[in-house]
Parts: sequence; C-alpha cells; structure tokens
Amino acid sequence: MKFFWKAFFAALAAILVATVLFILLLAGLVSSIASMSEQTVTVKDHSLLMLKLDNRIVERKSNNPFEDIEFPGMEKSSTVGLNHVLQAIKRAKTDDRIKGIFMELSDLNAGYATAEEIRNAILDFKTSGKFVYAYSEAITQKAYYLACISDSVMLHPVGLFDFRGLAAENVFFKRALDKFGIEMQVIRGKDNKFKSAVEPYMYDKMSQANREQTTLYLATMWNHVLKGISESRKISVDQLNEYANSVMTFQTADVAVKSHFFDRLKYRDEVLTDLRKLAGLKENAEIPIVTATEYVKVPTEVKSLVKDKIAVVYAEGEIDMGSGSSAHDINSKDVSAGIREARLDSTVKAIVLRVNSPGGSAFGSEVIWREVKLARDVKPVIVSMGDYAASGGYYISVPASVILADRTTITGSIGVFGTIPNVSGLLTDKIGITFDQVMTNDHSDMPSITRKMTPFESKLMQSYVENTYGTFLSHVSEGRKMPTARVDSVGQGRVWSGLNARDIHLIDDFGGFNEALKLAAEKAGITDYRIKELPRQKDPFTELFKNFSVRMQARMMESVMGSSYDYWKMFSKEAGSRGIYARMPENIEIH
Repeated sequence: MKFFWKAFFAALAAILVATVLFILLLAGLVSSIASMSEQTVTVKDHSLLMLKLDNRIVERKSNNPFEDIEFPGMEKSSTVGLNHVLQAIKRAKTDDRIKGIFMELSDLNAGYATAEEIRNAILDFKTSGKFVYAYSEAITQKAYYLACISDSVMLHPVGLFDFRGLAAENVFFKRALDKFGIEMQVIRGKDNKFKSAVEPYMYDKMSQANREQTTLYLATMWNHVLKGISESRKISVDQLNEYANSVMTFQTADVAVKSHFFDRLKYRDEVLTDLRKLAGLKENAEIPIVTATEYVKVPTEVKSLVKDKIAVVYAEGEIDMGSGSSAHDINSKDVSAGIREARLDSTVKAIVLRVNSPGGSAFGSEVIWREVKLARDVKPVIVSMGDYAASGGYYISVPASVILADRTTITGSIGVFGTIPNVSGLLTDKIGITFDQVMTNDHSDMPSITRKMTPFESKLMQSYVENTYGTFLSHVSEGRKMPTARVDSVGQGRVWSGLNARDIHLIDDFGGFNEALKLAAEKAGITDYRIKELPRQKDPFTELFKNFSVRMQARMMESVMGSSYDYWKMFSKEAGSRGIYARMPENIEIH
C-alpha cells in the first residue's frame, strides 16, 4: 500500500508539472502570435500593392490570430477580408509611396459579385494615373474578369487560361437516400415551385422550374461578365462566346495572346523587370511589395477625432437561431444586437447592413428583420448585398431604406421550407432496430424521425410552412411597397440575379460596398465620418478555447474527405435542422 501511494503521488506530481508546462508553452505561443499580428508595417518608397487573392475572401477578416494557423497534414484555409482589400486599394490611390498595383492571380475564392466589388475599386484606383499590372501562370475566368482591366495583362508562356462559360452544378441525394432506406419528408409552400433548396432530397435531377431559373440568372451573369471583358480587351461579345465554345482552357498559351486576352507571354523574371521599370527602380533592385492585409495595418495620420459615424453591420454566412453554432454562420442574436447598438448610438448617423448570406433559419431571419425595421424608422439603413442575399438573406434586407446589389449578386428566393427525415427504413427495415413509445397525447412525439408523418401531421406542417411564407410575403410587400400578389409572382422560391432583381423592384439600384457608404453618408447629410464595425468581434483567446475542438474536428474531416466534406456537412445539417428555413440551395456551384 505504501508503494501504491508513492506511485500515485509521483504520477499526480508529474501530471501537474506537465500541465503547468503546457500552459506556459501555450501562453508563450499565444503571446508570440499576438505580438506578430500587432507588428507595425512600414511602406517604402516605390512600393507596389500586391493583390494575390487566392485565399478565401470573407466580408470581414476575423481578429482571431489563430484562425489561419496551419496544422501539419491539413489543407491551408487562410482568409482575407474584403473590407481590407477595398480599404487598401482606396488608400493606395492617394499614397505617393505606392506606385501601382501588381495582381498575381490564379483563382478568386469568392463569387462574381465580390470580383465586381474589387474590379470597381481598381477601376477607381486607375483614375489616379498609377499603373495596374496583372500576371498569371494559371488563371480562371473569374480571376481573369478582374485581371482584364489592367494596363498590362501577362501570361506565362506555358500557362493555363480557363475560359469556357459558366456552369451551375447541383448535387442530388435522392437515390442514395433510397438505398439507405431514408426518406426526407419535405414541406414547402404549395406555390414555391422554384424553392430548389429541397430538390436534392426529392429528385435525382433539376426540376423544370429550377432549370428555368438557373438558366436565366446564369445567362444574365455571363452576359455581364462578357460585356466587361469586351470593353476592357476590345473583343466582341460574339467572338468571346466563340472562344468559350472552343474551350480556351485546353488551348496553348500563345492562342490566348493571339485572341487578345493577354498582351504578351512572359516568364516571372521578365515580369519582375517590367515592374522595376514601372516603379522607377534600378535594375535588379529589390521590389518593395505590400499586401492588402499588411497595408491596412500601416498607421495613418489622424487629423482630428470625427464624432459622426456610419455603422457597418456584417451579416455573412447561414442564418441560425442565435445559437452561434459556427464561427462562419450569422448568429441572429449577435447581428440583431449589433443593429440595435447602432440604432441607439446617437453618434451613428446611418447604418450599412452588409449581407452575404444564402439564408437559413426563418426565425433567426425574423429576429434580424425586426431590428432592421426599427433602425430604419430612426436613421437611414442601406443594405449592401454581396455574392448572395437570398431567401433569409433577402428577408433581413427588405425593411431597409435602400437596397443596393451588384449585377451578379444572387438574390430573391422568397420562399420557405421544412424537412423531417424518416430513418425507419434504415434503422428498422435494414438494421433491425425498432422503437416504441408511451405518449400522453396523440402526437406527443412529433416531429419524429423514426416514423412517417401521419396525414394530420403532414397537413399541420404544411399549414405551418404556409403561414411562415405568408409572413415573408407581407414583410416584402411592406418593405418594397409592392402588392402581396405581385411579391408572390416573383417569389415562390425563385432565385434572381441582381440584374433581373432591379427590373422587378426587389432591389433599388446597382452598387457595391463603397457606393453603399457614399449613399449612407448622403442620406445622413454628413461628409466626415468614421466607420464603426458591428457586431463587435469576440475576444480571440476566449473563442480559441471555446471552439478549438470543434474547429479542429472540422478541419480534420475536411482534410480527409476533401470536396465530399461539403456534401456531408450539408446533409448532416439538414438531418439535424430545427424549425422552418428560408434558404437557397447550399450545394449549388457556379464555375
């Protein structure tokens, strides 16, 4: 027994020492990363602002220094904030130390509306007379849409240029679910024939209504992209379509130059020689380069503390019921609290609600909608739509004073649905697991995933969904000053591009984030203002310990499953869903 206690206390002491050492090491790591993130960046004369943009572009970069840490064996998942990119381009325009912009592009990890935002910012930058130079070794057509406005557009001599038109691909799970004996019971508005978010569980291919809406918004987006390329490169739209039909992706690089997509074929060393000349540097001199993320950290001269503010409230990701289940979802409680804070702050003269969301929880959308409506009654509220502002994303936008969107924004999708999986075919028929209940009332176990809905329950759920859709319609009718019947005719779950949305009065005008800020200032009658970003970002160290295990698990699964992870995440989220959803298809991919 004496030996046992010696061994026990020795082991306990070892554990305590190891724990203390681990905490000290972790504290050192935290301190080191935090100090690195706070290091001051200096800009040298003859510098270039470099835009690489191959990381995932989010609306607002997180203040969490651990978010982009790379773990061995896991795919890199760094992010860059669109707010930082736009801010950097705007500042560089008047910074004498910045001689031009160098874009080294391959892909653009965002939607076409984000590309449009950056494109317009660079076009404004060019009015300064400074140069914009683009180079690529392999470039997608989305990234090219951005690159083509440059003064010089260069491609590697054996580079790849992907140009073949737009395609939207949906994934359908119906046959797989049938094989497993799982029935996804879908309840959607009886007239919501365009609400295609539930089609993967109902069919094995697109419905005619879904094909119709997808064809329209793809065509309008593609025509807009072709018009922009045509104006920049002086190639007719008809000729561009011919090149896309010939699939430039698998043509040699010299064909892309002969077709006037690029100015010349150049190796990297030749590109660097060009950049030195353009920046006014000597031969073989080191080229001072600063990225957008670094540049926004450069201190600026503060003339005076401006009292007036414009609040920018970010709503990015899928809308939840306020649980904050994911760092990349819209926590309806946080976003509504941010809008409320901006409304009650007398120094905030206007609000810009930046929406980049495919929708989500109908209840979460209602919570945010209410705060937008209350805010609009006391000060201007301008909605700025990003790549997506559809379904729930549109729901929260409709009370605004003005709605702006890019021409390639995906919006509308006014409709709702609910899903209840029935897994009895898998568990009972295939595996042999059975269930039995004792209930005090007829439907105490509703909704149940271990049996099919009864006719009464199905009718009850249908009525519930119809009522929610009616609420959605009334909100749009009130906010957009349109008769309910008119809203329903352009609703029914139908998705629209920004170009189409303006024609049917779902939005007011075209414009990106910068235009929204200008309009907000104009509506508020102010010229000098500061930006107040909301919701307030949470303490990164608290969030690290709170969500570390969840994020690690997600990163590991994503690393192992690759592209299949998105499908697994989508289905598991659907299977565990609660309440009614106002959401567009999650698995649609436009490339």
